[in-house]
Amino acid sequence: MDTPPASLLTPANAVTALIALNFLAFAAFGLDKWKAETGRWRTSEATLLWLAFVGGSPGAYLGRHLFRHKTRKQPFVSNLHGIAFLQVAGLCGWAVWKLGWIDLSAVL
Repeated sequence: MDTPPASLLTPANAVTALIALNFLAFAAFGLDKWKAETGRWRTSEATLLWLAFVGGSPGAYLGRHLFRHKTRKQPFVSNLHGIAFLQVAGLCGWAVWKLGWIDLSAVL
């Protein structure tokens, strides 16, 4: 499989992709709430959690709050919190590494 050109992997493109993904997660929560209220075929919880997992957690939380959807449903709530925790921990770890606060050369 060919790798994409380096010109496609820019910070601006990554930010654009994350914004689009969060909008998609937000819209998925709104659409699923509408489907629940009208008795239609629902979006699976796995799909909603997957959207959060791949970077759409802020959109998922915003949609969950504004649409009042899946706010008390367990284990969905715990899974969403776990995903958000892992993302924040990973982001903090990356920031610490990137800022040079930890010198891994001493460990390795």
